[in-house]
Amino acid sequence: MPIVVNLDVMLARRKVRARDLAAVIGVAEQNVSLLRSGKVKGVRFETLEKICAALDCQPGDLLEYRPDEAPAFELPPAAARR
Repeated sequence: MPIVVNLDVMLARRKVRARDLAAVIGVAEQNVSLLRSGKVKGVRFETLEKICAALDCQPGDLLEYRPDEAPAFELPPAAARR
């Protein structure tokens, strides 16, 4: 999947344990574990907001786009979109 979750990196930088983060943001430890491993299909903005507040970071510090190969779709040229 081209979206990579860098929560482990931010936890290490802030020297925060996943268990402590889960307690602060009010989610189950298992949910934080799933997010850390990238095994989630989505995350609520409210949860992302709480994580960013707790770790004093931006969403871009936690999520990264790494394209696999060629994009599955392409936008038409600007002139064709009008």
